[in-house]
Amino acid sequence: MSESAPTSIRSRALIERLVGFNTVSRESNLALIGFIHSYLESHGVECELHFNEERNKASLFATIGPRDRGGIVLSGHTDVVPADGQRWTRQAFQLTEEDGRLYGRGTTDMKSFIAAVLSFVPDFVRMDLRIPVHLAFSYDEEIGCLGVRPLLAAIGSRAVKPIACVIGEPTEMRVVSGHKGKLAMRCQVHGSEGHSAYAPYGVNAIEYAAKLVTRLAQIGERLATAEINPRFDPPFNTLQTGVISGGRALNMIPGDCHFDFEVRALPLFDPQCVADEICDYAERELLPEMRKKSAASDISFNLLSSYPGLDSADDLPIVRLLKLITGAQHAETVSYGTEGGLFTAADIPTVVCGPGSMAQGHQPDEFITVTQVAACEKFLQQLVEMLCKTDANNLFDSSDK
Repeated sequence: MSESAPTSIRSRALIERLVGFNTVSRESNLALIGFIHSYLESHGVECELHFNEERNKASLFATIGPRDRGGIVLSGHTDVVPADGQRWTRQAFQLTEEDGRLYGRGTTDMKSFIAAVLSFVPDFVRMDLRIPVHLAFSYDEEIGCLGVRPLLAAIGSRAVKPIACVIGEPTEMRVVSGHKGKLAMRCQVHGSEGHSAYAPYGVNAIEYAAKLVTRLAQIGERLATAEINPRFDPPFNTLQTGVISGGRALNMIPGDCHFDFEVRALPLFDPQCVADEICDYAERELLPEMRKKSAASDISFNLLSSYPGLDSADDLPIVRLLKLITGAQHAETVSYGTEGGLFTAADIPTVVCGPGSMAQGHQPDEFITVTQVAACEKFLQQLVEMLCKTDANNLFDSSDK
């Protein structure tokens, strides 16, 4: 999609409003969701909210257009990563515009997409949509794609389900049909403390954790040669330990240690087999040795987060449609994860396409260019025009390949 410097964008005020809500994942998103709810209702759009158990967060779902047929979901997450601890030179939750850039937490990941979608709601309502547009805005994507799961469960219970989904994560408006899945776990090792002068009589939790980390590294080396998919970078399954903590003082045998590890999995690989292998190693080889010295020794594993990969076929109607709109010759892959695999698992074919670059996401002074927002608005304009055509349903005729 060719880009030229725009003089203005229609969604700027909405971007500014959304950035102003502090929706870091540890905080509630209800103020932002309430704003979107009121905005949609002011345009005659009915909304439904899906709350978490504590009812301090919610996902929103709305449909515009005919309700007797499946439509296209425009999906985004409302939470953002923290700004504290980073070296921001601007206010994180206040939009700042400088030299064609919009600065603020979430401008790229991914409130600008949500704002652009909202700015087209009057058009969606006014135009004669032959295929409906669904809006799906979730919570807690950044900590494990949590909020979209109950939302998808509710959608799955409907008689008429969406036929496709576009997730507006930042791809610089390139069409992305694949990304890896993720499994993240915490291992906790409990040993037996004592004076370091009697180290052989204790159970050193750090040393046993180190044995587990070493075994994980060996599994990772094996994964690097077991399956190769050149569409991805790196083109194989990866495994790494990212956090480790344990011990109280050098002259004490450490009684406790924990570490976190993750598997980044190609779409057809089940990362649970890695978890099963390391658990089996702990159970069969390490625990019997530890319990010879202390029966209270233990090793436990707890799931931190997981989501499936995305691998949409290049000839899917939604992929072909987005390539037609953007002018892309091929769909691409990205290294980061999205909610796309969960939509696909719910039988909603999904692609990722949104404004901005993830090179700016999660960074201090996060920004998106006005040009990228304009490209997204142009994309949405072309999309809604196509959905109004009398033969729009032919776009999703699976026999037309």
